[in-house]
Amino acid sequence: MHQLIAEFLGTALMIIFGVGVHCCEVLNTSKYQNSGHIFAITTWGFGITISLFIFGAVNINPAMVVAQAILGNIPWTSVIPISIAEVLGGVFGSIVVFIAYYDQFKASIDIDRVKIRNIFSTNPNVRNLPRNFFVEFIDTFIFITAILAIAAATTEAPAILPIGVGLLVWAIGMGMGGPTGFAMNLARDMGPRIAHAILPIPGGKADNDWQYGIIVPGIAPFFGAACAALFSRYFLGL
Repeated sequence: MHQLIAEFLGTALMIIFGVGVHCCEVLNTSKYQNSGHIFAITTWGFGITISLFIFGAVNINPAMVVAQAILGNIPWTSVIPISIAEVLGGVFGSIVVFIAYYDQFKASIDIDRVKIRNIFSTNPNVRNLPRNFFVEFIDTFIFITAILAIAAATTEAPAILPIGVGLLVWAIGMGMGGPTGFAMNLARDMGPRIAHAILPIPGGKADNDWQYGIIVPGIAPFFGAACAALFSRYFLGL
C-alpha cells in the first residue's frame, strides 16, 4: 500500500509540474505566457527529478513498471495495481492544476480548444499514427534503456539518479519531442486526458481523441519499454 500511495503521489507531483507549466505557458493572464518549449521541457525534467527525490524508488510510469517486471525486479502481479495508481495520480495532479489555474482558464475562452486540450495530453503536429507510434516507441526505448544504465552507473551514489533522469527527460524532449510531445508514459498522457474529459473547462472542450491517446502514448511505450528491458539485459548486461 505504501508503494501504491508513493506511485500515486509521485505521478501527481510530476503532473502538477508538467501540466502546470503548460497552463503557465498557454493560458491568458498567466505571468509566463508564451515562454516557449525550452521553458516547458526544462520544467518537466526538473519536476521529475524533484518527484524522484521526494518519493524515492518509484516508477511513475507504467512502461517502467513493465520493464521492471521483465527484468524480474517486481512481480507481474504488481504491474496492474501500480499502473492504475499512477494513472489515478495523473488525474489527481491535473485536477490540482486546474483548480490552481481556474481564473486563467476562465480568461482563455478565446484560445483554440485543441490547444487547451493539449495542455493536458500530447498530440502530434502531423497526424500519422504509424509514424507517431514509431516515435513514441523509440523515445521510450531510449528513455527506459538510459534510466537502467544510469541506475547501474550510480549504485554507489544513488542520489545522482534523479538528476540523471531529469537531464535525460530534458535531452529527449529537446531532441525527439517535436513529432509527438514525447509522452513515453501512459500515466502522463492518459491521466491528464481523463481529467480533461471530466473537468468543467470554461469555454468548452475539443474532442478528447481517445484513438490517438490509446494507440500512441498508450500502447507504444509498453513496446518500447519491453525492448529496452531485453536490450539492457542481453546486450548491456544490466
